[in-house]
Amino acid sequence: MAKLFLLRHLKSQWNEENRFTGWMDVPLDEKEIYKAKELADKIFQFQIDKIYTSSLFRNKDTVARIFEFGNIKYPVFIHLDGGKMQKWANFIDISENDVNVFVTEKLNERYYGELQGANKEEAIRKYGAEKIKLWRRSYNLAPPKGESLKDVYKRTVPFFKKYIEKDLKEGKNVLIVASHNSLRAIIKYLEKISDQDIINLEIDYGALLEYQVDKQGYCQKINLLIK
Repeated sequence: MAKLFLLRHLKSQWNEENRFTGWMDVPLDEKEIYKAKELADKIFQFQIDKIYTSSLFRNKDTVARIFEFGNIKYPVFIHLDGGKMQKWANFIDISENDVNVFVTEKLNERYYGELQGANKEEAIRKYGAEKIKLWRRSYNLAPPKGESLKDVYKRTVPFFKKYIEKDLKEGKNVLIVASHNSLRAIIKYLEKISDQDIINLEIDYGALLEYQVDKQGYCQKINLLIK
C-alpha cells in the first residue's frame, strides 16, 4: 500500500503577525525553522517517491528546509503550470540522489480577496467574529472578492485526482506540502467530510498527517505524526 503525507507549511512571517496571507508571497518565520528537523526525521523514515507543493514561497521553502536535514536526496523543483513542462514532467531524467517536487498553483492557499494583508483581530472588530469564522472555515461562503473553500476544492481536488491519486494507485509514496485551505479541501475529499462539518477541521502550522492508500484508491487515515 502507498503512503500519502500531508504537511502544512511552517509558520510564515505574516502568520506570526496574525495577518491574512492568501496568495501573498511572504517568508517563513525564522523562529519556526527549527521544526524542519523534526519533520525531516519523521518524513524520511519512509521512501518518498514524489512531492507536490504550491507555487507560494512559504510552501516551497518548507520543502527545501526539510531536505537540509534529510541528508539523503535533493529536491528538484518542476513547475507544472507552464504547459509543455506539465506534458513532459514524468519523463524528466533525474538521478537517484534527487526527488521530483512538482509545483502548481492548484495547491495554493485560498485567495482572501479584500482581507489579504489585513490583521485578523482588526477584521474581527470590523466584520464580527462569526462572519470571519464563516469566511475562513465554512464551505460555501467567501470573503469579499475572495475564494470560498468550495472554490479551492474545485481547483485542488481535480488536480489531486488526476496526478496524485494516480501516483498513489501505482504504489508511490507521496508528500504534499501546501497551505491550510488547499489541504482542508483534500482532506474533505479523502475523509468524505460533509459541507457542514468541514468548518470544524483545523490543521496547525507544520502539522504532518499520514494516510494509507490501496491500488483501488481507498484511503485510510493512519496517524497524525506531528500536531
